[in-house]
Amino acid sequence: MAVKILSDSACDLPDEIIEEFNIDILPILVSKGEKEYLDKVTLDPKKMYDDMRKGEVYKTAQIPPYMFDEKFEEIARKNESVIYVCFSSGLSGTYNTSLVVRDSMKSKYPNLDIDIVDSRSASVGFGLLVYKAARMAKEGKSKEEILKMLDFYVTHIEHIFTVDDLEYLFRGGRVTRAQAFVGGLLSIKPILDIPEDGTLRPVEKVRGRNRVLSRMLEIMEERAGGADLGNQTIGINHGDDLEGALKLKKMIEERYGCRDFVVNIVGCAIGAHSGPGTLSVFFLNEKPGQEF
Repeated sequence: MAVKILSDSACDLPDEIIEEFNIDILPILVSKGEKEYLDKVTLDPKKMYDDMRKGEVYKTAQIPPYMFDEKFEEIARKNESVIYVCFSSGLSGTYNTSLVVRDSMKSKYPNLDIDIVDSRSASVGFGLLVYKAARMAKEGKSKEEILKMLDFYVTHIEHIFTVDDLEYLFRGGRVTRAQAFVGGLLSIKPILDIPEDGTLRPVEKVRGRNRVLSRMLEIMEERAGGADLGNQTIGINHGDDLEGALKLKKMIEERYGCRDFVVNIVGCAIGAHSGPGTLSVFFLNEKPGQEF
């Protein structure tokens, strides 16, 4: 039986990849005041970033149980074999909710065939897992083969990113008001990552935009380990700063010889917390085996 890949909008994959590989996407909820939106369905990221620059505040909520209930029942009725690759459990309750709904639904549909994978990743770092799984599914790989690949990628995917304004991290409780204020005065740009537990972690602080991009490339080399950066797919995304993303892409091309990239805007689910001007790079720190 062919394997279907399901994910959620925090994977931030470009529409053309989602369409080409027939990936099913569940939207994360985003709100502004009393009004609620569906990420990338009823709220466009560009609109959200424009609003944020004007001082508007957006918040997010995990995918509610009823959405999983509807989707999982559809899967059961179609008798599909599905892998749901979801947003990091360290950053959202979505993973745990999906497990509860799936296990509850098995009493009604005992043959429900859904494997749920905690990506322990975010944005295009998470998206690279979904992309690779969808490619393998299209090639006719078995569920077991895809799950084995996902286990490798979850363990070896690296996230390196920076934000342009510490104010947004302050709103999310990641820095103090004093840190955000001083950082703004001194043009301090934090570099952050997502470790293996899938949470958010500050790595270091760098002064100035140009220096932070150079330092991100240095960290890539430090963490590449046994990986061959030039022969893997590199993920890059941006908080409505395509110029910055393309500059980062060119720097990576020139330094490491990389040619295969997935570049996209950060969607509303992540961007509501990271803000405009965010730049991220995602890569593997180990070379996968031939079976992948």
